[in-house]
Amino acid sequence: MKKEMTYIENVYSWGLRWNMVVMVILLAFPLTVGILFGALPEWGGLLLGLLNTAPMYWAVGVIETFTYIPMLGAGGSYLSFVTGNISNLKLPCALNALDQAGVKVNSDEGEVVSTIAIATSSIVTTVIIILGVILLVPISPILNAPVLEPAFAQILPALFGGLGVVFISRNWKIAIAPVTLMLILFIFVPALNENRIGIMIPVSVLFTIGFSRILYRKGWL
Repeated sequence: MKKEMTYIENVYSWGLRWNMVVMVILLAFPLTVGILFGALPEWGGLLLGLLNTAPMYWAVGVIETFTYIPMLGAGGSYLSFVTGNISNLKLPCALNALDQAGVKVNSDEGEVVSTIAIATSSIVTTVIIILGVILLVPISPILNAPVLEPAFAQILPALFGGLGVVFISRNWKIAIAPVTLMLILFIFVPALNENRIGIMIPVSVLFTIGFSRILYRKGWL
């Protein structure tokens, strides 16, 4: 008699399958367009370009895998890495949902809550993008109005500020060190703001773990 798969086993099985399908689709689209329009790249140049740039993305991909999965859970991680925009959308949605439900991501309930939150975020994002494409021309004068420009510039700070207040106030002793470190680095090393955010996240995580360990050993936690 075949053993029935558990929820997590099903997540891994279907998550792996759909990630492979999406990878094939993503790679097939530019290849198909190149064939149809006779615009295939010069493969030697493409390989040389990949050798110069791909290792950085491999490193970031490995780092983000170990950083995000403990916060997103298995199902949420598969969904997030397929749909993208993890740090700006998927992670805040998952963390807020877990906080509202009062569960941990490493629990069965947390796994389900995180997956539903990220799936909902993906659906809402897709619907908004579709509406944006359809309504782009009619609402362009409103979106480009100078009076709204300061508001659009503060969307992400407002999002992470709201989440930060919740989590920092809960563990303010732990939050002091990483917040201070990141402020110093990004203020005095502006180059870090350019395409290096993915690398700085694990740096902050490791620094926070080390600092928390020191506080714990001193009995301050």
